[in-house]
Amino acid sequence: MTRYRAPTPKSAPYVTPAGFEQLQEELRVLWKVERPDVTRQVAEAAALGDRSENADYIYGKRRLGEIDRRVRYLSKRLDEVQVVDRLPDDTNRIFFGATIDLEREDGESLRYRIVGADE
Repeated sequence: MTRYRAPTPKSAPYVTPAGFEQLQEELRVLWKVERPDVTRQVAEAAALGDRSENADYIYGKRRLGEIDRRVRYLSKRLDEVQVVDRLPDDTNRIFFGATIDLEREDGESLRYRIVGADE
């Protein structure tokens, strides 16, 4: 008897249209605003001389790596996600994109929205 299970097929992550726009905007800001600014700061810090003890240079290079890593992730993720913009007709069921109102025993009302991990 073996315990091997075949891997489940990878499904596309779901996002709402608002979540998709939010990811696109984050990518745009990182690529068009933050990265050029940090690149300029690193170049200015590098021009000061000794880079081994230059905190601005070291921090800038580290921040540039973080930005590049996030840009790569977002670029790949935006190609993979599936935008769900049509809500099911059955309002008695919980589904992706639904807003759920719950009431606690003490009468406090809570509101949740079912969204993907990227939102």
